[in-house]
Amino acid sequence: MYYMLKSSSISSVLLLVYSCFSFSASYYLMLNNKCFFIEWIIVDLSSCSMKMSVVFDQVSLSFSGIVCLISGCVMIFSSSYMSGDVFLSRFIWLVMLFVLSMNLLVFIPSLPALLLGWDGLGIVSFALVVYYQNNKSLSAGMLTILANRIGDVMILVSIGMLVILGYWNIMFITDFCFTSVLSLCILIAGMTKSAQMPFSSWLPAAMAAPTPVSALVHSSTLVTAGVFLLIRFYPILEKWNGFKSSLLVVAVLTMLMAGIGANFENDLKKIVALSTLSQLGVMMMSLALGLPMLALFHLYTHALFKALLFLCAGAIIHSSNGIQDIRMMNMMYSQLPITSSCMNVANLSLCGGLFLSGFYSKDLILEYSLFHPISLLMIMMIMLATGLTITYTLRVSYASLWSVNKSSPLHSKTDYDFYMYVPMMILSFTAVTFGAMLQCFCMDFELGVVFLPSFQKFMVLAIIFFGVVIGSFIWKGSYFTKVNSKVSVFYSLMWFLVPLSTYPLVKVGMVYGSYLMKSIDQGWVEVLGGQGMFKVVKTVSENNQNIQLKVFNFLVIFMISIISVMLYMVSG
Repeated sequence: MYYMLKSSSISSVLLLVYSCFSFSASYYLMLNNKCFFIEWIIVDLSSCSMKMSVVFDQVSLSFSGIVCLISGCVMIFSSSYMSGDVFLSRFIWLVMLFVLSMNLLVFIPSLPALLLGWDGLGIVSFALVVYYQNNKSLSAGMLTILANRIGDVMILVSIGMLVILGYWNIMFITDFCFTSVLSLCILIAGMTKSAQMPFSSWLPAAMAAPTPVSALVHSSTLVTAGVFLLIRFYPILEKWNGFKSSLLVVAVLTMLMAGIGANFENDLKKIVALSTLSQLGVMMMSLALGLPMLALFHLYTHALFKALLFLCAGAIIHSSNGIQDIRMMNMMYSQLPITSSCMNVANLSLCGGLFLSGFYSKDLILEYSLFHPISLLMIMMIMLATGLTITYTLRVSYASLWSVNKSSPLHSKTDYDFYMYVPMMILSFTAVTFGAMLQCFCMDFELGVVFLPSFQKFMVLAIIFFGVVIGSFIWKGSYFTKVNSKVSVFYSLMWFLVPLSTYPLVKVGMVYGSYLMKSIDQGWVEVLGGQGMFKVVKTVSENNQNIQLKVFNFLVIFMISIISVMLYMVSG
């Protein structure tokens, strides 16, 4: 076990060192306004050449630094959280492959080579979701990989369409005859990877993975790959007239659905996953408003405080003997003070608390949504989704951190595990300070100065205030809803996206499979096959036995009769 812990610690140190180097290189490129594009020919046969391209720019290096910073903290956390696992070395290799796949996706600009990272994320995420090897994990893993295969097919279709141009480099794609179709394929690919409606049901199901994996997957890797793809392709996507309007509708509906669903969910990890889904909707909304760099900025800040939130949730679950139901948690503020403090920082940043990391990006996106000429209905839905974020955050805090004793009094919760609180303290520092620091990476905003009336300027703060008041009023005395309520079932099942995305496919296969099994396997195949032949042979043998018995009886009676006649004649 000492070797396993040592291997995870070494990998975390390497990731953190690389993260520091990546941030320094990104800052250097930003100051000097440089971008390094490296391309070398692997095979050159006649007029056909196979090239490998790598791009080192401000976006790719900073994104890679964020990914490796969070991965290093997650690996430190895993040293304690997964210490009792027999296959810890396998888990470490899977996580490192996951990080490698994300870095390939970030640095490779060629669309066919991009599949190395894109499919690598899908395959390794499936292996991590089914890590615990039970029926629930298998069903969640199958849902995850099948939903993501839709995006993989769209990438393959895009590669086929770019044959017309003769090259697949993202940075040099120009307008051509199939721009709208290409944009639609890339949009669907990004929506499936980032779990936008109607592909949202796999995101909460992926919580079957270990909590350190959830902290990595749902903060900076798998779910953000779709957003990053749309940011990379944004120059070609914005040439399609229907891109912004369609993406805005999908993003706002995703925000609203996730916010409502989180208020009716009782699983702590699924609540945090639904909050991730809501923030992914915010990023997509920023893209729909024409602000790709602002979406990237919110992606960075969200990755930091969401990884912190998952680590805090994992520490609470680990201390509660694996219990994930918030109705069974209690008084964490007195038993786990460091974890509770870090979780409060993450929750405040998620809600857009003043001068935390989430405030700098989320507040600017909401202000620009008011500045942008969109419909009043969309504005109302955006503000409602923002208010719901505060309500479910308060619900989690009231239920797990500040509630009265609801569980067994025989428990032991400690907050002095070095491998747990060190990564939480690192991410807490980033959640407080990196918002202001990362602004320089995304200073090239397309909006310039936002001029809003006073009542619109204070509307975002008013929404946060009313969310706190309403959330406190609703959730302070009650942490759960009625299970038999139809409205509760509708919202907790994500507007029936969960059954609609799984049950129809399963039902069709099960019904027709059962019908074929009964009509063919247990029907005609049995009638004409083994059972039928057995029945025929049995019937023939029974008839033959009856005939033989009757013939034997006849012969015995006949012999007795002959012997009797002969004896009578001899005696006479």
